[in-house]
Amino acid sequence: MIAQRDYYQVLGLERDADDKTIKNTFRRLARRYHPDTCSEPDAEERFKEIAEAYGVLSDPAKRASYDAQGFAGVAGATAEDLWGGIDFADIFGPGVPVFGDLFERLFGSSAAAPPPGEDAHVDLALSLEQVLTGGKQTVRIDRPGHCPQCAGSGSRPGTVPRGCRECGGTGQRIMVGHRGPLMVRQVTTCPACGGHGRVIDQPCRACQGTGRAVQQDTVTIRIPPGIDDGTTLRLAGRGSSGPAPGVPPGDAYVTIRVRPDPRFTRVGADLRYDLNIQVPDATLGTTVTVPAPDGPTRVRVPPGTQTGTVLRIEGKGLPRYPGHGRGRLDVAVLVDIPRQLSPRQRQLYEQLRAEDGGAKGEAGQDTHRSGGRLRAWLHRGRAQGPSPDPGATGRP
Repeated sequence: MIAQRDYYQVLGLERDADDKTIKNTFRRLARRYHPDTCSEPDAEERFKEIAEAYGVLSDPAKRASYDAQGFAGVAGATAEDLWGGIDFADIFGPGVPVFGDLFERLFGSSAAAPPPGEDAHVDLALSLEQVLTGGKQTVRIDRPGHCPQCAGSGSRPGTVPRGCRECGGTGQRIMVGHRGPLMVRQVTTCPACGGHGRVIDQPCRACQGTGRAVQQDTVTIRIPPGIDDGTTLRLAGRGSSGPAPGVPPGDAYVTIRVRPDPRFTRVGADLRYDLNIQVPDATLGTTVTVPAPDGPTRVRVPPGTQTGTVLRIEGKGLPRYPGHGRGRLDVAVLVDIPRQLSPRQRQLYEQLRAEDGGAKGEAGQDTHRSGGRLRAWLHRGRAQGPSPDPGATGRP
């Protein structure tokens, strides 16, 4: 192993060398000792030494710290800090092999893995009938990805971006100054490249130089029966492409939105339906047809049903998610009190009130007999209703 030497000595430079001299010297030495082209036995160690020296002396802030304190001024810098900002495409130019794993091979990976691509989010609207049966649904996912024309480079096919000369490919402009005994370092986004570290002279026409394009994917997913509104399903790897080659894409998340159904109120797997009936039907009882998710069903309204009574029909709700079986259909009975009466209806109601009041005033009278008269009167006065179905039931 080569002992650590003064960085100026490594590059053979004077301490007042300017940036251009430092860059040209590094280019010459790096070409000579590049591990993939040099056959000398110590080429890899020399290349690391040269790259480390250039990483310090090409950065104004690191160079100032090194000039003031020596190796102690850059002791906290990692290999990635010293070496990772070097734009080899700009240093070597085309035709010189610079492999993507060179940094890992020489220094070891000290940097965290780059984050995957962004996640995509999409809503899927379902009807109550689709929630009942579940099954396959098709969703379209719009996700940003690499432009297929320029492979994500942002540069017109056949051309390559060049490293930004203003920031040396770092994407940052660093200003170093002194305030009394203190050294002040100010880091800002490079205005020449907008922080990208490279400049595109001939932008791709398809993506306008962004390197990104929206791709539309059509994906078929399985919807479990009874799925709840707001449930989110994850589709691994269906999000945006990674920010660099080899970086995995993000995920796609499909959020279920169940469209409101004007007939029902949903509470989990149970459904509520409001049934409006007339006074005679509530008094005498009747059998009616009510809607259900999988088709109409008949329910019996017992005689004397009060408004607000809930008739429960088991197994006519939605599938339980997750779980087994189905919820129930709750039929809430709402008795309609007439707001306007015809002369004939008013006469009948007056007669009913008189008979009902007289029955209450007779002590010891047979209330069963007066109740029979009430039912007979209601039967004569109410409109003809649906025929009772002895097989239909409703449990209050």
